[in-house]
Amino acid sequence: MNELIQNLLPNASQIPNEFVDATIQTIYMVFWTTLIAGILGILLGLLLIIIGPKGFLKNNWLYNILDKVINTVRSIPFIILLTLLGVVTRFIVGTTIGETAALVPLIIGVVPFYARQIENTLLEVDPGVIEAAESMGTSPVGILFRVYLIEGLPGIVRVSAVTVINVIGFTAMAGAVGAGGLGNLAVTRGYNRFQTDITVVATLLILVLVFTSQWASNKIIKKISH
Repeated sequence: MNELIQNLLPNASQIPNEFVDATIQTIYMVFWTTLIAGILGILLGLLLIIIGPKGFLKNNWLYNILDKVINTVRSIPFIILLTLLGVVTRFIVGTTIGETAALVPLIIGVVPFYARQIENTLLEVDPGVIEAAESMGTSPVGILFRVYLIEGLPGIVRVSAVTVINVIGFTAMAGAVGAGGLGNLAVTRGYNRFQTDITVVATLLILVLVFTSQWASNKIIKKISH
């Protein structure tokens, strides 16, 4: 069996520890980006709902500014955003190399995307439920957390799963410019040295992470839908 693996994966079979380290680095970036960007994205999404056209603190001026900023950041390809934020990353972290440094552009790139997904999801909450809560004297804060977030929870889980998958893809792109992780291993060891089997194995490991996150989100959705 070992001989078969070495024949099929002559280069990848020689560096199992590097694959383990790269996988841990990728999970590190995905976890912290998802956690921080998730919190900021939900808060920004709620703010867009509050001040939006149907919000109870309607503010067209502020909403239009945030709307344009979000659309602008979302329109910038992530690989370009990485280079644009190099100065900011160096100021915050002290370097632009490594998985911790990659968190800065990852978070900045993910927050607008996730916030827009949250806004679209919460806009689908039944207006009748919101009106009923208002007629019962529920405070604006109560409507946000007891109505919008509770009623929109299945949708929030779905868009969160999509966002996590995007984050995994972003970490692979970040790896191309020295962030570490499986993307870095696939490029520096696989592509640059023409060791295709390393790229294949790194890709398979990334797919495992994607399928695992999708499986977990499906389980959560089924549980909260019953």
